[in-house]
Amino acid sequence: MVSTYKDPREEVLQAWYMDDSDEDQRLPHHKEPKEFVSFDQLAELGVLSWKLDADNYETDPELKKIREERGYTYMDVCEVCPEKLPNYEQKIKSFFEEHLHTDEEIRFCAAGSGYFDVRDRNDAWIRVWVKKGGMIILPAGIYHRFTLDENNYIKALRFFVGEPVWTPHNRPNDHLPARQQYVKDFVEKDFANHAVDAAA
Repeated sequence: MVSTYKDPREEVLQAWYMDDSDEDQRLPHHKEPKEFVSFDQLAELGVLSWKLDADNYETDPELKKIREERGYTYMDVCEVCPEKLPNYEQKIKSFFEEHLHTDEEIRFCAAGSGYFDVRDRNDAWIRVWVKKGGMIILPAGIYHRFTLDENNYIKALRFFVGEPVWTPHNRPNDHLPARQQYVKDFVEKDFANHAVDAAA
């Protein structure tokens, strides 16, 4: 019997490998032919995702549960668009510089949409399109960047454990403990498993 299950996240999140074009960063940048990436593949890189109720995020029990389980005590709202973000041009350029954080990056899209680009194990770019209702968690130590899409607007909720730390560490910063831990947990670990599988 064929399963008709459809992951609800597909409505608010999509991921694919990017082409090498240096055209406008806000374009989708699909490869030809398109090469999509599954939620399982993202999870193997430590990237977690959910579909939540964007219209009722203050009272959404699932969001409350995630916050409690993961210890997110701080929340703020950030609107990224030319009209709302001071120093917009400068900020959008800095968001698109490849960087890492020493803490998780947690973003819940309450309105609009945007692209979070992450590196896979072979350093290829995966573009994750997050739309209204999509929540994404990037692990500490993963190299990534952010840009708006062609709609030029996102309203994102940002979460932290304790006091917020905004510091981006632009690549290269492989010496940082958070990066070394990420490589150990998500890069070398799986390569080792594949090597064992291949030898079996």
